[in-house]
Amino acid sequence: MTTSVDMVVAGSTVRVRVDPAGGTTPGVPTLGPSIGEYPCYDPASYARMTDDEERNRRFRAALARLAPGRVVLDVGTGADLLWARESVRYGARRVVAVEAMEESFRRAGTWLAEPDLGERVTLLRGLSTELDVTPLADVCVAEIIGSLAGAEGVAAVLADARRRHLAPGAVVVPHRCVTLAAPVAFRRLLGGGPVAFGADTVGYLRTIFAWHGGPFDVRLRVTDPARDALLGAGRVVEVLDLNGHLPLEQRRTVRLTVDRPGVVDGVLTWLRLWSLPDGEPLDALREASNWASIYFPLFDTEHPVEPGDTLDLTVTSTLGDDGVHPDYHLDAVLHTSAGSRTGSHTSPYRGGPFRDHPIHRHLFP
Repeated sequence: MTTSVDMVVAGSTVRVRVDPAGGTTPGVPTLGPSIGEYPCYDPASYARMTDDEERNRRFRAALARLAPGRVVLDVGTGADLLWARESVRYGARRVVAVEAMEESFRRAGTWLAEPDLGERVTLLRGLSTELDVTPLADVCVAEIIGSLAGAEGVAAVLADARRRHLAPGAVVVPHRCVTLAAPVAFRRLLGGGPVAFGADTVGYLRTIFAWHGGPFDVRLRVTDPARDALLGAGRVVEVLDLNGHLPLEQRRTVRLTVDRPGVVDGVLTWLRLWSLPDGEPLDALREASNWASIYFPLFDTEHPVEPGDTLDLTVTSTLGDDGVHPDYHLDAVLHTSAGSRTGSHTSPYRGGPFRDHPIHRHLFP
């Protein structure tokens, strides 16, 4: 059973379809907006990151190898000052931690009263792209990786950091991230549950819309998606080599092959991340972590598919108006025995249409 919640945004009322039980049962698929790109972090979202052991053990392994005796730059340190504290724990000589959001910066500052932190950690408020940072860092911890690998603007942020904040030969953690995509039908991802936002995600919608100054078609984040909804293996559609060539914009075309019968109306994307070149990767679809999956609609209706059918998918990312966060555009051609069908979807970082696709019209009735 779903209900509707009305929120007032920029003087207009926005109605949202909500599942009151959504998000209350671990392991059950939950729908929400993608939030990592936007300034809407709260204690609950920070707790999910701080308690994310799949992520944390990989980052700690990297810092244990790289931080001793070095200067570390922590970009987007967050309210818990987590990677600055861990860098000190693993022997960093000096840490510069940067945080843009005012409340997160204030809460991070309370950690500096802890023994050994105040003397070795410098906390700066602002965007790293707008600050001067000294001394130059030997290691950069950039945990500004989205559920779509590049969505939080890490490529532009690191390009600036390489020019102004990092010493020659500096190493970045994580080492590499990719986004994968697989063909799916949206309703199947929810495992038969209501097609509605989880009740605990409505506050994030309100914050995102208020920040933007009005509603728009948010990226749809699915936590714990039903795995049997995926009708084929994932293919890489975005690559971020954080210690190698890191383009600000990308365009990649892949062929997704259907390996079981079903219906398709879009793709599910998810993150795979390596903290070290030789480390065990984190796969956000297969391991419980703070990162979730993002669904993109491509067609207005579900299309039957059989094994051997293919979906040719092109994913393009271009810098948005702020010069940091990318906009994403997807083009697709579905090939089945019934013929070929084209589809597309545009997902800007900011702005764009509202209620443009049938799924968004259902979610915002």
